[in-house]
Amino acid sequence: MPDLPAADLNHLQAPDLDALRPAFSTHKPRILVLYGSLRTVSYSRFLAREAALLLTHFGAEVRIFDPDGLPLPDAAPANHPKVKELRDLSQWSEGQVWVSPERHGAMTGVMKSQIDWIPLAVGSIRPTQGRTLAVMQVSGGSQSFNAVNQMRILGRWMRMITIPNQSSVAKAYQEFDADGRMKPSAYYDRVVDVMEELVKFTLLTRDASAYLNDRYSERREEAEKLAQRVDIKNL
Repeated sequence: MPDLPAADLNHLQAPDLDALRPAFSTHKPRILVLYGSLRTVSYSRFLAREAALLLTHFGAEVRIFDPDGLPLPDAAPANHPKVKELRDLSQWSEGQVWVSPERHGAMTGVMKSQIDWIPLAVGSIRPTQGRTLAVMQVSGGSQSFNAVNQMRILGRWMRMITIPNQSSVAKAYQEFDADGRMKPSAYYDRVVDVMEELVKFTLLTRDASAYLNDRYSERREEAEKLAQRVDIKNL
């Protein structure tokens, strides 16, 4: 056995194959879709709806959150109806899709506000930890990946499992018809790929997400807190 003097061997665990391969749940994967624009003609909303149709085809139960009326972070209490709706949907979800326009080389404030309203923790509950995530963006000009790259960083910060594939739709005004439906193209094919992959990753990880996010450092920290509480009771 290797010598690991800096580690607490009481909390150092080898991977448990049985925990990694639990029995699969049989209900439909629950996917929440967020989009980052309030415009009447919103290509991110069009793309979000296209994603929802594909997800439904692949067997998922889908909810799309409408950000209209959501206050800026910290501008209203957490019991604001739109904030509560968003947080409840995030808790309900097993996977999420984030779709943002790129504005000034970044995701929009509308997109970031939604993510900022979802806390890292509510008591002992983490509303996003272990959930899968797919990121997509639309651009008015040439193809860019600034928004999806930023959302990937946020997904990691929110302890989500961000899938490898992603979509960036350039010159979005050319890619949708008058009814807001996406035209056949290589861009559309990529969206199909991303949604298919998201459902697969969600099915693969949702039942093992708690184990996948079980961390040595947190087990050790919780054990120390418990020991302190016991010591206090014995005073």
